[in-house]
Amino acid sequence: MKFIKFKEKTIGFNSIGRGKNAIVFLHGFCEDSCLWDDFKKDLLAENKRVITIDLPGFGTSAVVKDLSIDYMADVVKAVIQNQKIKKIILIGHSMGGYVSLAFAEKYPELLFGLGLFHSHGFADNPATIENRKKSIDFIKRQGHALYLKQIIPTFFAPKFASANPYQLDKLMHKASGYDMQGIIEGQKAMMSRPNRIAILKEINIPVLILIGQQDVFITAEQAIEQAQYPKTCFVHLLPKVGHMGMFEAPHETQVHVRKFVEFCELEQEYKSES
Repeated sequence: MKFIKFKEKTIGFNSIGRGKNAIVFLHGFCEDSCLWDDFKKDLLAENKRVITIDLPGFGTSAVVKDLSIDYMADVVKAVIQNQKIKKIILIGHSMGGYVSLAFAEKYPELLFGLGLFHSHGFADNPATIENRKKSIDFIKRQGHALYLKQIIPTFFAPKFASANPYQLDKLMHKASGYDMQGIIEGQKAMMSRPNRIAILKEINIPVLILIGQQDVFITAEQAIEQAQYPKTCFVHLLPKVGHMGMFEAPHETQVHVRKFVEFCELEQEYKSES
């Protein structure tokens, strides 16, 4: 694990491989950079530069008061600058996808590919905002360990969850070690983020959208609706998968990500030669 200071806060990340460009993976809510361990192994077999980041309040990164999605995008920029990376393919899971879109809005010149892994560009609707407020209140009253026991099983399709209790327990145990305030700040950041569908309409790089057919957080309808906007978009619907395709369909999602990366690299090479 490597560390930098960003605005006096510690940020943890991993950087493996070599090259002036990199693939950067961002985890989702109540997760950390370990989420992508299998993906790193798969891509490193192709000699890629891979960076995974612990977003503020999760994993090894410090809690940030009044956290925002835009702040997290600035964290990503700070890490890639520290590593002297020229351009990146940015792939974000869930909350990490919200950060990826914010990064695309703020720093489009640093991107040559964008992946939304069970994520979307819409703002929270009133019902979702109310649920987040209730979650924050619950965490403050009951603690985050009990909250995690309730929410993490819903990340998965029911059949997978019942068949893989060890995987759920592993995620719950790891997330229970996070600072409670970090989880609260993550909820607040997601709740206050703006609608960024306009970014998908304007974006001029390839976009990957992975959808879980049984995802209760990011519906197939939302994901498919946003897929019409980018000029170049690869959309994959994962049957019998919930919100965690990297666990529920590891081989399939790795293949989709690897092919997307290869396409982005070929396009980048073509643009460089033109």
